Amino acid sequence: MEIDWTHFTPWTSLAGGALIGLAAALLVLFNGRIAGISGILGGLLPWPKGDTAWRLAFLAGLVAAPLAYALALPLPEVQSDAGTAMLTMAGLLVGVGTRYGAGCTSGHGVCGLSRLSVRSLAATATFMAAGFATVFIVRHLAA
Repeated sequence: MEIDWTHFTPWTSLAGGALIGLAAALLVLFNGRIAGISGILGGLLPWPKGDTAWRLAFLAGLVAAPLAYALALPLPEVQSDAGTAMLTMAGLLVGVGTRYGAGCTSGHGVCGLSRLSVRSLAATATFMAAGFATVFIVRHLAA
């Protein structure tokens, strides 16, 4: 295995990870809430609730961030070998997985592991293993 040094981006990846960690820390510090995207989005249903404003603000920030980035630099080209049906099925499976796993990658992987949650460790290990297996099957067995 070789590293593609042309597309290796450790500094931007480090900066992105630091920003995600900072956002998660600020949300828990100032709001007492975990930055799990599926929980934040799912908490909007049924509508309305008393904590709607911060949830909408957080989700609006997720949409606004790449738009703000696009003002300074061009967005990278999106490339996908999967068709619309495959992406739709993958999205639905991720949604089902977040319900069964009681959270998503951001909730368990970023926030749960930093709180030393055993449940988050098990969930993160499970979805990482499933991701590794899926990539192996798609690239080596189904190709």
